[in-house]
Amino acid sequence: MDPSTHASVSASSSLTGAVPTDERYLRPVVQNPKLLATKRTQFLPVDARLHEYVLANSLRQPEVLTRLLDATVDAGFPAVMATAPDQAQLMAQLVKFGQVKRIVEVGVFTGYSSVALAMALPSDGMLIALDINPTWTEVARRFWKEAGVEDKVELRLGAAVDSLDHLINVEKAQDSFDMAFIDADKLNYYAYYERLLQLVRVGGLILVDNVLWSGAVADPSDKTAETEALREFNAKLHKDDR
Repeated sequence: MDPSTHASVSASSSLTGAVPTDERYLRPVVQNPKLLATKRTQFLPVDARLHEYVLANSLRQPEVLTRLLDATVDAGFPAVMATAPDQAQLMAQLVKFGQVKRIVEVGVFTGYSSVALAMALPSDGMLIALDINPTWTEVARRFWKEAGVEDKVELRLGAAVDSLDHLINVEKAQDSFDMAFIDADKLNYYAYYERLLQLVRVGGLILVDNVLWSGAVADPSDKTAETEALREFNAKLHKDDR
């Protein structure tokens, strides 16, 4: 992607557990001779111990986000759907480094990522949060208030494709956002991406979660609809020069 021609894209996938140290994970995954010539053909296995060390020496999770995760678990919601704390911390840093003021988030769940992003926004910043589930987002509303960012977040309930179309066709919000974050139903990833390309300004960022799907996208035996949708999305993104 050339950021001088359109929005740049960052694909992210949170680390949710230990990676097996099977020898398959040490094999070269790129067969390009020029790349192989660099001798960087092995990868450091990230087991649970190393992952915990990295988090212990890098993560600075605000107390309000700890309480949010606790509330998510206490409510019986699948906490695995929340953005990983280290990933949210990185995204918040991107907000600060990029002097981001306007964000659109597709998929809110209980609000971990939106709280982290909104806390990083300047006082005049705004995050448009799109979700379809009023039960999950009630937790998000509570913690937007606790974090002191409720004035910087606008929740829009409904199908995200419809909400994005409204931003484009009714509000004429093209090129008005600095950043977007997709973490919603995988079957619609490409539909979201196409619309966000219109909404995010030239040189902005589109962050996409779960593109590796815990490694499932590299497993040819996995033919589930979500995995196939992510494979197709990744392949299209690879060839997209916008």
